[in-house]
Amino acid sequence: MFSVIFPGQGSQIVGMGKEFYDKFDLVKNQFKEADEVLGIPLSKIILEGPKGELDLTVNTQPAIFLISYSIYQVMKKEFELDLNKAKYFAGHSLGEYSAIACAGYLDFKDTIRILKIRGDAMQNSVPKGEGGMVAVLGVSIDKIENIIEKNKNNFIVQIANDNSEGQIVISGKNKDLEKFIEVLKNEKIKNIKLPVSAPFHCSLMNKATVIMREELNKLHFKKGNNVLISNVTAKEISNEDELKDLLVKQIENRVRWRESVIKMINNGVNQFIEIGPGKVLSGLVKRINKEMTINSINNKDDIQNITI
Repeated sequence: MFSVIFPGQGSQIVGMGKEFYDKFDLVKNQFKEADEVLGIPLSKIILEGPKGELDLTVNTQPAIFLISYSIYQVMKKEFELDLNKAKYFAGHSLGEYSAIACAGYLDFKDTIRILKIRGDAMQNSVPKGEGGMVAVLGVSIDKIENIIEKNKNNFIVQIANDNSEGQIVISGKNKDLEKFIEVLKNEKIKNIKLPVSAPFHCSLMNKATVIMREELNKLHFKKGNNVLISNVTAKEISNEDELKDLLVKQIENRVRWRESVIKMINNGVNQFIEIGPGKVLSGLVKRINKEMTINSINNKDDIQNITI
């Protein structure tokens, strides 16, 4: 039994998807449609860069979605793989939108349009340089929750991503993150300040929540083909109204990726297919459970080597 999973921000590189773009007309057409819908040369930014432009959240989010969606269409239409046999679809943060579109809950145009809005709203929720994110390595989530609780009068930070055993990401204002890092140093806990421009998945994203609530309410969600696992609850999403509500909540709430993967495994999944740039989620799944079969789809050969 397999699940299809889609990566989030941080997996982007200039030139991603080029092999698919060069070989398949349907991908060229998808790229062209994306440029027309957004009114920007997203294709050029993806294929040629510059990296600084691709790394802008407002471009990164629709770009990663476009690559994931294009590869999914190639697998389905050119290789005739029945991915609707998947037990679950899930994605990490913006990857949840890729899962939603590929599972048929939202059409391509609406998805790429809303991701540009989402990227812009998240980027501009906090003044540049005021907030950030820190990855904490090698400790349990209970330990981090305990540190945050114990120091709540000293600084305010939040868990943004519970990615895997021993990989947790924290968001907050930079002045608070500095105090948090001091505590980690004293406890000899390894941490890395991430090269991001905003503190995603925490209450500082409130302005983005307001914008996304309004924008998501304008969209028409359909009955999808596959069961989704929510970032916010790590549980199955049962209907389209609930989906809309959870996508609004996703902006300020932690991404429960570790719990989501455990939920899928406990319900019989033993294979994960990561569709999109890079292998970030494949690495996280391996850290959560070494026994899983994992396929990362980044080129044509990766598709030909897949067994479902």
